[in-house]
Amino acid sequence: MFEIDKWQEILTNIAKNRLRTFLTGFSVAWGIFMLIVLLGAGNGLENGVKHQFNRDAVNSVWLNAGKTGTAYNGYQPGREIRFTNEDFKLVQTNYKRAEHISARMHMWEINLISYGNNYGNFNMKGVHPGMIFPEKITLLKGRFVNEKDIKEVRKVACIGKKMMEELFRNTDPMGKEININGILFQVVGVFYDDGGDQDNRRAYVPVSTVQKAFTGTNQIDQIVMTIDESDIENTEAITQELRAMLAARHHFDPNDKKAVFVWNNLTEYKKIIGLISGINVFIWIIGIGTLIAGIVGVSNIMMIVVKERTVEIGVRKALGATPISIVALILQEAVFITSLFGYIGLIAGIFLLEAFKKFVPDSDFFRDPEVDLSIALYAMTLLVFAGLLAGFLPARKAASVQPIDALRGE
Repeated sequence: MFEIDKWQEILTNIAKNRLRTFLTGFSVAWGIFMLIVLLGAGNGLENGVKHQFNRDAVNSVWLNAGKTGTAYNGYQPGREIRFTNEDFKLVQTNYKRAEHISARMHMWEINLISYGNNYGNFNMKGVHPGMIFPEKITLLKGRFVNEKDIKEVRKVACIGKKMMEELFRNTDPMGKEININGILFQVVGVFYDDGGDQDNRRAYVPVSTVQKAFTGTNQIDQIVMTIDESDIENTEAITQELRAMLAARHHFDPNDKKAVFVWNNLTEYKKIIGLISGINVFIWIIGIGTLIAGIVGVSNIMMIVVKERTVEIGVRKALGATPISIVALILQEAVFITSLFGYIGLIAGIFLLEAFKKFVPDSDFFRDPEVDLSIALYAMTLLVFAGLLAGFLPARKAASVQPIDALRGE
């Protein structure tokens, strides 16, 4: 019965000061609302970046030939570096950090591929068997390019899911032949790539077949590999070692980044994740700062409540009320105000994030802005603690009121 009386007293006091309570509570609601929205936005940014990196293996390294930027040992700057099969063999044989390695050729000029009367604009890549790992390819049917295909210069192709759907529709593509620039390639596999439609609208064929049938040279465009996970902390050393190995063969300065560009996916991933972690810390600082402003407002209003009810508190103590019961009353009201308005702000923030996910399409850099359940629970715990903190000083002041002093003040 006593608890019911306390709640009636709290609600009556709030009803008498509706505007004041609303404005104070709004600052708490706004603080938790901003915290949830900002955290959701930070997660959306992080999910977008991870989606970008998930297109390829995080531990992948990509080597691209360029032009020398400096003079070296009598060679002039601006000299074009071209990778060949010998460069691939050099790295494959001598670089022990590599787990899976492949050359890659981009046949951009070949984009019309057909099967029967079905045509489509796709692209083709000449690769080695190791390419399945850096590209994070998932086989749906059949197999990928293998070493026997490379050695025997076979006309075989592993095609993407989108290519299969558009060219073969309801027909099983396995064993069928597709026409690539007038040459028939037998489909030996179908794959799926998380990179999106563009990555699934391609055919992977043996690099040796591309060189013999289309280019007539031994040149390659890229050297791609995955590194052993035990070496992931040595990302800078990996970059320097690879550039130095190729510099000795092509006679350019090992420090010349323009001659051979080394994209170390793990290095870039660490940089971006570090930046996002910093952004998330900043978000927490802003959100908690805004919430603290609301807590200060609640504390101030409770101080006013204590001052307005000084005589009432004195009478209560004169009639036998203990300091603990007075403290409990003030703390209960403070926790109720912060929890109620904080919960409203929490729900509003989650609702906004869900509405954003529903009506705004994902992009490559921002997707699935959400706050997980654990963060919501932490936020509610923070609200209860904030309510206790906001009511502590006013409750302490109320407990120190002496009945005789309260009645003299009246």
